[in-house]
Amino acid sequence: MTKKKVAVAMSGGVDSSVAASLLLQRGYEVIGLTMELFSLPKEFCHQEGFSSCCGKGAVTSANAVAARLGIPHYLVDVKEDFKKYVVDNFCQEYRRGRTPNPCIRCNQYLKFGLLWEKARQLGADFLATGHHARIEYNHHHSLYYLKKGKDPAKDQSYFLYPLTQEQLSHTLFPVGEYSKKEIRKLARQLGLPSAERAESQEICFIPDRDYVRFLKERIPEAFRPGKILDESGRQLGTHQGIPAYTIGQRRGMGIAFDHPLYVVALKAEKNVIIAGPESSLYSSALVASQINFIIPLSSDSFEAQVRIRYRHKEAAAKVFCLDNDHVKVVFRRPQRAITPGQSVVFYQGDCVIGGGVIEKVLPQ
Repeated sequence: MTKKKVAVAMSGGVDSSVAASLLLQRGYEVIGLTMELFSLPKEFCHQEGFSSCCGKGAVTSANAVAARLGIPHYLVDVKEDFKKYVVDNFCQEYRRGRTPNPCIRCNQYLKFGLLWEKARQLGADFLATGHHARIEYNHHHSLYYLKKGKDPAKDQSYFLYPLTQEQLSHTLFPVGEYSKKEIRKLARQLGLPSAERAESQEICFIPDRDYVRFLKERIPEAFRPGKILDESGRQLGTHQGIPAYTIGQRRGMGIAFDHPLYVVALKAEKNVIIAGPESSLYSSALVASQINFIIPLSSDSFEAQVRIRYRHKEAAAKVFCLDNDHVKVVFRRPQRAITPGQSVVFYQGDCVIGGGVIEKVLPQ
């Protein structure tokens, strides 16, 4: 019988490296694909302290792993698409006073979109990644379920909510059944060059983590001084540009006050920041758009455990479908710093029901 062929998205990191090895052990024909997403500034390219998942160091590492495993390795140039779908969107969202999640868009448009198309051209039956998540097929309902990874500290299901049933049908997550500690151990046992490679940065295309510098270089016109107002409209100070701030931020406003003040709202259309006490950061409801439901709904509302950002502790809420592309989420208890631009993801147990992008916070 002909072996099934799997293309592994190899970032040069330990997770995708072990994923490729596990698939070989399970009898698949394996090829490695590494996306060339951007060119890092030369001072960052070879510094492992700036362990971008997609820079030159990543390509070198992925190639070394592929050689160790004896599998073909291909580079896929998606620089223009990465700029269009991820970097440009990142800048546009900050210009609008929102805080985006570029990793989710990278998964949605590049890894499970363009990279899968390349994999198909190379004859692959499946695309595999090193994400800490799991896929289970329910024969009774004829549905694929996206589930949390085994390791709660490394679970990445939050970033995968845009996946569809069709995409899940040809996707594999080999490391989802393992803890990060077990993955490191396997990599060492296999002698993989990536065994001790550091974790990738939160925003891979900003290796020094200075996103304000990055934005100033690309959208300098958005950094216009404007007013910082309190919730009654009284001016408290002056800000240096909307993109330098996010909801919940305390430092950097340059305001001396008799109690701590936080960014509670960004009014990009007026170039105004609203500052207030921490209590003003809490809200019980939001509206989200760009909704994707992995599991078809049986009613227009449902109970769920909800995350409003990656590291957010899940909170009980009821989700109401407003139309085909919008939902309202009402929490049982107010949540801190709900932020437009971030993704809201719905869980029932360890299963991802779906998610979307936060559009606005509703008054308490």
